[in-house]
Amino acid sequence: MKARHAVVALAAVAVLAGCAADGPGAAAPATQPATTVAAKPPATKDGTLLVADFGGDTVTFVDPERGAFDRVEVGTAPYGLAVGADGRAWVATAEGVAVVDTKTRTRTARIPYRTATGPVTTGEYRGGGMGIALAPDGRHVYVGVNVPGANGVLEVIDTGSREVTGTAPVGRRPFDVDVSPDGGEAYATGHDSFDVTAVRTDTLRTRRMEVAPYGTEGGIGSWLKPHYAAVRPGDGKLLLPFEGERLAVLDPRTGKVAVERMTADTHQHGAALTPDGTLLVVGTGPIASDDEDASLTVRAPDGTERVVPLDGPHEDVAVSADGRTAYVTGGFTRDGYWNGLTVVDLAGDTPPVRLAAGDRPLGIAVL
Repeated sequence: MKARHAVVALAAVAVLAGCAADGPGAAAPATQPATTVAAKPPATKDGTLLVADFGGDTVTFVDPERGAFDRVEVGTAPYGLAVGADGRAWVATAEGVAVVDTKTRTRTARIPYRTATGPVTTGEYRGGGMGIALAPDGRHVYVGVNVPGANGVLEVIDTGSREVTGTAPVGRRPFDVDVSPDGGEAYATGHDSFDVTAVRTDTLRTRRMEVAPYGTEGGIGSWLKPHYAAVRPGDGKLLLPFEGERLAVLDPRTGKVAVERMTADTHQHGAALTPDGTLLVVGTGPIASDDEDASLTVRAPDGTERVVPLDGPHEDVAVSADGRTAYVTGGFTRDGYWNGLTVVDLAGDTPPVRLAAGDRPLGIAVL
């Protein structure tokens, strides 16, 4: 049994659960100032990166070669974001879902939540939107709303009217939201409730599916909880990494979970799939004395893995349209974050490059 299992028992007595033993009143870690941005270039190019500045109230536009070049105010502590084919970005903040026209780089709306989440605050435990996803047809946005001290809510936004049209109960602290390939279900990953809630997008009926390959010992204070998921297009199964040791493969049709071995041996958060089905998983760094440092796992469809070391904690990952490059944000929901992202050549021909960008950037998308 690894030392991290002893950590579970210690974390269970923490004041609040999460990916840190610190409570919400803990002092913010020392970090570098927010990235400055250059004057606006004439247009936003294909392949530009957009990151959510969890440490501020903006999203930052980033040239993957030259760095940050513009910033748009969206609302307090933006977490996740999703970008549609029409170029609109939908950003989950503590105050509501902001709509950003990425072509003109302007905020066109901010849609308040229907769910009451208390005072607008910042930090890991703040109320408001977390995971967010677009329907395949672009007609609806699904955002997981965190309600401090209670179960979360999935809110449905009509992208035409820009109004909340429905809500459904989900698990605690919905770190991630994903949508089935056919758009028939949305999936909210409940970090503090060890589950994924499937929500029918037509009726908003829900099904809770437990995802706890280590069990639920430690309860709300456990470190061994789900964070982010990726939906495999071929069969619609959800891939949820745990601790660089176990990959939970959830079949949403049956609720059954199969467990496959992973090799990075580090606490894991963000996940994404490349066009060829390669799974990318962000290793944030150690939570126990025998854990390995931060990394990016590159897992081929046949299960073979290559682990790319990263310099310092990271949180989420996006991949270029050609599947050759990964972009890993340094924002991190725990202490140790930094204001930038790492560019990883997935072929392994060149070493990773750190790029200054944003203010504690979490969510990321490639335009």
